[in-house]
Amino acid sequence: MGNENSASFALLSLVLLSGILLPPTIQLSFSQPALGSGCKEVEREALLQFKQNLTDPSGRLSSWVGEDCCSWRGVGCNNRTGSIIMLNLNNPFRDSFDSYEDDAVHELRGKISPSLLQLKDLEYLDLSLNNFKGAQLPEFIGSLKELRYLNLSGSFFSGTIPQSLGNLSNLLYLDLNNFLDQSNQIGLGWLSGLSSLKYLNLGGVDLSNTSAYWLEIFSKLHSIVELHLPNCNIPSLPLNPSLNFTSLQVLDLSNNGFNSTLPHWLFNITNLLSLDLSSNDLQGDIPDGFSSLNSLQLLDLSGNSFLEGQLSRNLGTLCNLQTLKLSLNQFSGEVSDFIDGLSECINSSSLARLELGYNQLTGNLPISLGYLKNLRYLELWYNSFLGSIPPSLGNLTFLEELYLTSNQMNGKFPESFGQLSAIRVLELSDNQWEGFITDAHLRNLTSLEELSLIKTSNSSLSFNISFDWIPPFKLRYLVIRYYQLGPKFPTWLRNQTELTTLVLNSASISDTLPSWFLQLNLTLDELDVGGNHLSGRIPNTLVFRFPGSVDLSSNRFEGPIPLWSSNLTKLYLRGNFIPQSVGNLKQLLTLVISNNNLSGGIPQFLKNISSLYILDMTNNNFSGEIPESIGSLLTIRFLVLSNNHLSGEIPPSLKNCSLMDSLDLGENQLSGNIPAWIGESMPSLSILRLRSNHFNGTIPSELCKLSALHILDLSHNNLLGPIPYCGSLQVAIKGTQYVYQQTLYLVNLMDLSINNLSREMPVELTSLLHLGTLNLSGNQLVGKIPTQIGKLEWLESLDLSRNKLSGSIPPSMVSIRFLSFLNLSFNNLSGEIPTANQFQTSLIRQFMRVLEIYGTPQIPGADEDKEDENGHDKLWLFVSVGLGFIMGFWGVCGTLIIKKSWRYAYF
Repeated sequence: MGNENSASFALLSLVLLSGILLPPTIQLSFSQPALGSGCKEVEREALLQFKQNLTDPSGRLSSWVGEDCCSWRGVGCNNRTGSIIMLNLNNPFRDSFDSYEDDAVHELRGKISPSLLQLKDLEYLDLSLNNFKGAQLPEFIGSLKELRYLNLSGSFFSGTIPQSLGNLSNLLYLDLNNFLDQSNQIGLGWLSGLSSLKYLNLGGVDLSNTSAYWLEIFSKLHSIVELHLPNCNIPSLPLNPSLNFTSLQVLDLSNNGFNSTLPHWLFNITNLLSLDLSSNDLQGDIPDGFSSLNSLQLLDLSGNSFLEGQLSRNLGTLCNLQTLKLSLNQFSGEVSDFIDGLSECINSSSLARLELGYNQLTGNLPISLGYLKNLRYLELWYNSFLGSIPPSLGNLTFLEELYLTSNQMNGKFPESFGQLSAIRVLELSDNQWEGFITDAHLRNLTSLEELSLIKTSNSSLSFNISFDWIPPFKLRYLVIRYYQLGPKFPTWLRNQTELTTLVLNSASISDTLPSWFLQLNLTLDELDVGGNHLSGRIPNTLVFRFPGSVDLSSNRFEGPIPLWSSNLTKLYLRGNFIPQSVGNLKQLLTLVISNNNLSGGIPQFLKNISSLYILDMTNNNFSGEIPESIGSLLTIRFLVLSNNHLSGEIPPSLKNCSLMDSLDLGENQLSGNIPAWIGESMPSLSILRLRSNHFNGTIPSELCKLSALHILDLSHNNLLGPIPYCGSLQVAIKGTQYVYQQTLYLVNLMDLSINNLSREMPVELTSLLHLGTLNLSGNQLVGKIPTQIGKLEWLESLDLSRNKLSGSIPPSMVSIRFLSFLNLSFNNLSGEIPTANQFQTSLIRQFMRVLEIYGTPQIPGADEDKEDENGHDKLWLFVSVGLGFIMGFWGVCGTLIIKKSWRYAYF
């Protein structure tokens, strides 16, 4: 972190040289007693009155008793005069600007008393990381004319910045980073009076109302050395401002949403040591002008998404650069020239941290990478790098963290890999490694703490470690998936007494858990030995930290589940025998016992695990009715009972599960009506999946109340009647009432196919603007396709086949730009087929050319003779089957595969 925070070196030298932190005339409570007579009575009384206006639940001000206030905690006095010149009440128990419940006991709260005005010589005031929510920063702060240091960061004041702060003409340091409890638009006029200011941090202050000349206003602070304006909603980044930043060394403009190219005026601030423009929307190439900032030690352009092009050699000429962050962009091409440039620095490159992850970089890693001998952190993951690890990487003897996950690298690990004696973290997953990992590769990695190696299908890498080898390191985090470690449990773990995460999933281990492993006395966050052939009894001596997770899936364990500590919250037992003793783990939040061929009724022990959040029992042979006791799981959010043999009706007790997010009862033999109370008792439901059952009756209109619903699948049942009309819904968002004429406005997937639904398609369906998949096939729908169907512009799959629809294909359908699957066959449609946009794709064009063999491209059911009609019917059958086979997967399943958010929601 020291290198990453090199921006603070300017501040550190500033405050030490200025004497505003610990000048020799200040006496703090932990220094020697005052040479004089102690503090002044009027100032002691002022502090006591200040204390009376505060709440101090942890007693941080408990030392504020007695006559000598200079000995009180956080109080600093001038040794010669006895005047209070420092008040440091920073909360040392909070390390961020977020306030959590555990922090509350250490936070000072209340109001700032005007008694502080009695401290007429006060130079240093720090109230940071406390919680003054509801209290305004008083105007009288601007009357403390001797202040040189003011830190209110993370203190959650209400209101706005008092204009009186502009009266503090002696102020050198002002930190207001996230000091307001909510964002209020702030003007900048008060800054003009701070003529001495050297450090300014307005992070999180809303500057969206400032003029286009905001940067010129800050440049008038002629003494400014550090300027921090992150997350300020600044409207734009000026391209040609008139600036005079002669002293500026640190500039932070991160997270403001700038969407321009990188401005060239930056390269005129030649004293810059640190530049942070991360988390914006900057675009274009990196200008060569950066080479003029030859003093730069930190450059952060990460998270801009639209920065692109190849990294030039000129960027590599910044020989003083210690930290370079370019991750989460669109940079492409090879990095050889750039790395070569860095490696040619006369006194060697100073670079200690290099982040290039999440780009589109390719090519082999150059040999010159091994010449950056000061590297401590190297992040190259989630690119398309090729080839093997260069042997020169072994020269990086200071390297502590290496991230190569998710590239296309191959080849063998070089022997020099074992020279990385300082390495602590190795992330090597998802590549195409070859050869072997031997104890020679690991023998000198004395500092190794984390190792992650997950195999892809194209990797032939194997472990070949001596049976009696004892590693020189103590791992805390070990994740190995799909690499063969077996058949025996790896003996090289027998001295790993500091493990907290152990994942040996699908590692071809056919063994029992050895006694030496149980004697390691580990306290684990996660244990995952799923997908092996482990046998024997599950040990009862394992200890877990909250929230602990255990995956024993797909093994051959037997006997009862141990009553592990209450810190265990997730248990995965897929593919094992499940004993009744699982019910003793009353603290579980997640229980997955899918894919086990379990039979009989749903176990009654579930009612004992009342805190369950996720219950997955899919792909078993459970039969009988869903027990009423399932309704005692009041905290359940995800209930998955699909692909069993459950029968009967949905139990009314399930209405007690009002926090339900996902209810999946598909592929069973459930019957009866779909309960109307689902739409009333589960307001947060986002997934309702009841497909492939025997439900009958109508679709209850109460489902229209599920305003959070994303996926609705009622297909393959015996439902009848109309698709319900859903009325309007009022939703309050940020204090504003929005009326949604279609209440299911968030639905992404709707499948009502293979039922007996009748009447016309409701026109309200066309208001489901987020819809990506709509399947109404195999029903008895009549009437026309709604003319406004073109409003569904995000629709990717539409299947209305095998109904009794009539009329023409609405012309508006050409507006559905992403439509990749369309099946309208076996209806009574007529008229011409649209010929624009997606209807001009190769598959549709081929379909239309086939139709032309039979004459004018009209849909079956138009005024044609019987022979042509039969011919068209056959043609529609073959074409629809062909298109369905080719495109159905991508139109339906592909939607879930390509859209990550939908995939997570669905599964």
